[in-house]
Amino acid sequence: MISLEEVERRYANVRAAMDQAGVNAIIVAGSEYTGFEGAVTYMSGFQIVHRYAYVLLPREDEPSIVFPSEARYVGEHGTSWIEDQVFVDHPGAWLAERLAGKRVGVYGLDYVMTVRDYAALEGKVELVPFDWEFDLARAVKSDVELESVRESVRINTDGFWSFLEAYAPGCTAAEALAPAEELFVERGCGRLTMNMVLVGAEFAIARAETVLGDFCVPSLEIAGPGGHWVEVSRAIGTPNAEIERMRDAYEEYFEAAKAALRPGATAHDAHRAVSKGFVDRGWQLGHVTGHSIGMTMIEFPKIGEGVETELRENMVFSMHPHAIAENGRDCLYMQDTWLVTAEGGEPLAGLPMRIFDGTESRPTG
Repeated sequence: MISLEEVERRYANVRAAMDQAGVNAIIVAGSEYTGFEGAVTYMSGFQIVHRYAYVLLPREDEPSIVFPSEARYVGEHGTSWIEDQVFVDHPGAWLAERLAGKRVGVYGLDYVMTVRDYAALEGKVELVPFDWEFDLARAVKSDVELESVRESVRINTDGFWSFLEAYAPGCTAAEALAPAEELFVERGCGRLTMNMVLVGAEFAIARAETVLGDFCVPSLEIAGPGGHWVEVSRAIGTPNAEIERMRDAYEEYFEAAKAALRPGATAHDAHRAVSKGFVDRGWQLGHVTGHSIGMTMIEFPKIGEGVETELRENMVFSMHPHAIAENGRDCLYMQDTWLVTAEGGEPLAGLPMRIFDGTESRPTG
């Protein structure tokens, strides 16, 4: 369990955002869908393993964590530091009664909150989308969080090396990915993994029985024991000529990000700097250049066009420019997790930005 000081820091930052938005309370929604449970964990210490849960944080009073009683067991309730643990048949009705007439921010209003709970709240409570405000309140990581991030990166990077050692043309996707998955379980990731093997020019997701050819990308996205998600991937094998050119642009992006991901720059500035090499070569970008990442897999702000959010020291971003050739098929997608420091961006995985040929050896020490 994290320290009381860290809990108070999180609540103080969120309550400051509540003041700016003029809301009386916030509801933080989480569900068992991988990557959408982390906001509840961030606010309570509780990890959802079944169904869904809400954290209610009033502006002044103590928080509550609310569970649907239809599934009494939704995780280890004792892991939450919140004392007021509520089990009710209809969480939305309970929240509506508690918050009637108030202006309430909701994290997860568009994607996470259940329809029945929204219907119970609508008309009785003034609901305000609060995803952006909540994510900005937790975007700057504490020292405690950064150690969790670094541990997740260490685990994920070791997972990449395990995949690389198992991979060879002719093996199946399951055979290549299994050692990495075993490592993730051993190192405490639990259910918090979302890993796949991408194959072919359009990067289809390989099925377990898919026989791998001479080029693939293991897309490894995990959260370690501390619950912080990270993303690390490199392409492996022999690329065609167009993807070989994309590799050159990736190397340019990697160097540009070291200068661009600095305090005071905007997310728009960073996007323009790291995407320049791809755009100048005439390729489209098929995915956001990057996004904040934490105890939820994808958080605001994104690194993208027109996003004027100012970067701050100790923000953490997943960066993954997705270059797509003019033919609409050839593409390249490699990921890394970056830390914004006073000196600029720091790539945390320690992997060179290159396409690996499969002969490389895992570093020792």
